[in-house]
Amino acid sequence: MSVPAGDWTFRVDDVVKRFGTLAANDGITLRVEPGEVYGLLGPNGAGKSTLVKQTIGLLKPTSGSITLGRFDLVVDPDAARQLCSYLPQAQMPIDAFSAHEAIELAGRMRGAGMAQVRRRTAALIEALDLGEWRNTLGIRLSGGVKRLVGFCMATIAPGHLVILDEPTNDVDPLRRRLLWREVRSLGAQGCSVLLVTHNVLEAEKAVDRLALIASGRLVAEGTPSSLKAADRAQMRLQVMLAPGAETPAPPPWSGAPVRVGNNMVTTIAEHDAPAGIAWAAGLIDTGIAEEYALSASSLEDAYIRLTSDIPTDGLHGDP
Repeated sequence: MSVPAGDWTFRVDDVVKRFGTLAANDGITLRVEPGEVYGLLGPNGAGKSTLVKQTIGLLKPTSGSITLGRFDLVVDPDAARQLCSYLPQAQMPIDAFSAHEAIELAGRMRGAGMAQVRRRTAALIEALDLGEWRNTLGIRLSGGVKRLVGFCMATIAPGHLVILDEPTNDVDPLRRRLLWREVRSLGAQGCSVLLVTHNVLEAEKAVDRLALIASGRLVAEGTPSSLKAADRAQMRLQVMLAPGAETPAPPPWSGAPVRVGNNMVTTIAEHDAPAGIAWAAGLIDTGIAEEYALSASSLEDAYIRLTSDIPTDGLHGDP
């Protein structure tokens, strides 16, 4: 297909997708500029995957529009599949192919020439430190390595919009860093990158801007720093409790604690930081806790604040 030069902004305008009485997407509007890494952040069932399926032509919106440059991706789903590259959350079906064969095949299917495909395959394998698995069949690859091969398949001949759905699932910490470097390089090449995730900590480090989605609705949008602005006077106090320890009563100047396993997190005001350190150190001295950490508020804190009052009134979720 001949692609005209010009504006390649990705636009979602007032998109609603209903399944009967359930609204998986409820009036979502957003923009992703060329060269931008844009996060679509929300819990499982927030409506992220439904929006992606409409973008790549697998579902049709109940109302609203989705465009990439001058192309209407709803009216022309064939254009959507040619102009967009997509890494699904599920693993790629590559059991019968070696890693480099799967990547090269994806490049050929995207219309790239063989010489270009081979150069790009070699570059991606080196960049993600996959050389030892280059000739290994997919059926013998670990989940993390298979995930990285899937990323290579999705980006060997990237479209103007690259959609990555939970790209770091099962990937080890070292290669996760390498993968994020490759994500940033896609932006440097001029691609728009839509990163779909529920991993708040990774989103904070990786994206230029992001949208927070809950119950099918866009509840906030901006840079990670702007979304944390309301929490700047707060700090996060994290305490690792000793195995079997009861949750200690929080001091009156702290927020309500949240405990997951032996990890307890609460918030305190900046001016209460010395008291917070003393309280946590006292828990260690008495054997209730093993360690603590005090840090600035995170995007996760902002996300909890921004979504805690969103009603779950049947308007939610990916079916």
